[in-house]
Formats: sequence, C-alpha cells, structure tokens
Amino acid sequence: MLGTIISAVVVGLIAGALARLIVPGKQDLSIPMTILLGIVGSFVGGFLGFLLFGKDSADGLLQPAGIIGSVIGAIIALLIWNRVGGRRSVSR
Repeated sequence: MLGTIISAVVVGLIAGALARLIVPGKQDLSIPMTILLGIVGSFVGGFLGFLLFGKDSADGLLQPAGIIGSVIGAIIALLIWNRVGGRRSVSR
C-alpha cells in the first residue's frame, strides 16, 4: 500500500514535470500541484488507455506505456487547467 502511494507520487512528479516542459507558456504551479497534475494525468491516461486498448492495471502498474500515458494525460489536464481554471485577472 505504501509502495503504491510512493510510486504514484514519483510517477506523478515525473509526468507533471514533463507535461509542464512540453506545454508552452508559463504555468504558476508549485511542486505539490505538479505532483497532483501528474497523478490526475495518470488517471486520465489510464482511462484513455483502457478505452483505446482495453489494458488495465492488472497488466502491471509501472510500464513504459503507462508512464507515456500519464504524461499524455497530464498534458491534457494541464491544457484544460490553462483554459478553464488558470484564468486569473489582476485589476488595478
């Protein structure tokens, strides 16, 4: 159980950081938010992978395709965040 949580945090950090590097523009996200972005990306990527290929976590949790799916899911989540939730206006 603890190993699963630690691996989710590590994969989340890697996927979130790669997504932030790939998506152009400045994202004002802290390290915990980057980890959360990667974890959300893992769920999105896993869901899309299951829909497209019919594979799930029973085939193994840490696979190269799973990490790539996590990065793709994190990119999708970051793009949605930039469009919807990242709008901040400063009025002076």
